[in-house]
Amino acid sequence: MVDILNIIAAVLSIALGAFGFLAPRYTAGVLDLKTGDTTMGLSELRASAGGMFMAVGAACLWLSEPWAYAMLGFVYLGAGAGRALSLVLDKPPYPKAHLYFLFEAVFAAWLILANL
Repeated sequence: MVDILNIIAAVLSIALGAFGFLAPRYTAGVLDLKTGDTTMGLSELRASAGGMFMAVGAACLWLSEPWAYAMLGFVYLGAGAGRALSLVLDKPPYPKAHLYFLFEAVFAAWLILANL
């Protein structure tokens, strides 16, 4: 069961990362981000919201080791920590921000606790 849930988490990470990697304008819209006078914002989305999650998810599937899945959990822990701080300081739209935080927190907790 642990293996199946790990694989699901890695595949979902790759799939969600693919949006940032391949469709940064769409991702920007979903995340309420606006691009500026240059395309640097699109570059950042492809890198941080896309490529990073795709690479870590793919590495988990390739390595198929508990420590690799735990590292994916730490990636989600970092994302969730940033989201939690934003909820307190920035007051983003709560339904959307809470949903994203819940997703990040559940993935972080599962991947770290089940694999360490």
